[in-house]
Amino acid sequence: MSKLIFLDTNILGMVTNPKNTNTICQECKEWLDALPLKGYQIILPEIADYELRRELLRAGKTSGIQRLDQLKQAITYLPITTAVMLLAANFWAEVRKTGKTTADPKSLDGDVILAAQAKIEQLKGHQVIIATTNVKHLSLFINALEWQNIN
Repeated sequence: MSKLIFLDTNILGMVTNPKNTNTICQECKEWLDALPLKGYQIILPEIADYELRRELLRAGKTSGIQRLDQLKQAITYLPITTAVMLLAANFWAEVRKTGKTTADPKSLDGDVILAAQAKIEQLKGHQVIIATTNVKHLSLFINALEWQNIN
C-alpha cells in the first residue's frame, strides 16, 4: 500500500510560487521536498493543475507556469478520468441533499473532483491524504489535512 499525498490548488500555488521569499511558501516547499524521504508519493491532480494554471495564464505569470510545468515532470501527475467525474457528480449531489455546500451551485466545484480522484486511489488500497488549507470542504469526502499537520 502506497502513502499518497494529493496537493490541493492552494498548496500547489505556494510550492510553485517563483517569489517564494514569503516565509509560508518557503516552509511549504521545504515540507514538500521532505515528503519522499518520509515514504510519501506526491500526487499532482489534474484538477489542481487546471485551477492554478488558468489563474497563472490569466495573470500572465510565465515564471509560475514554468515552475508548475517543472513540478509536473518531477512528481506523479494524475489525469481526470470518466470514473472520477462520475464519482464527483455523486459526491456533489449527496452533499447537496444534506444541505451542505462546497461551492456555488453553478460552479464546476473542483473540490469534489479532487476528492473523487483521491477516493478512487483510496479504493485501490492506497493510504491517501489531501494536503490543503481548506480542510472543511474536502474532509466531507476523504482524509484532508492542513499541510503543516502532515508529518
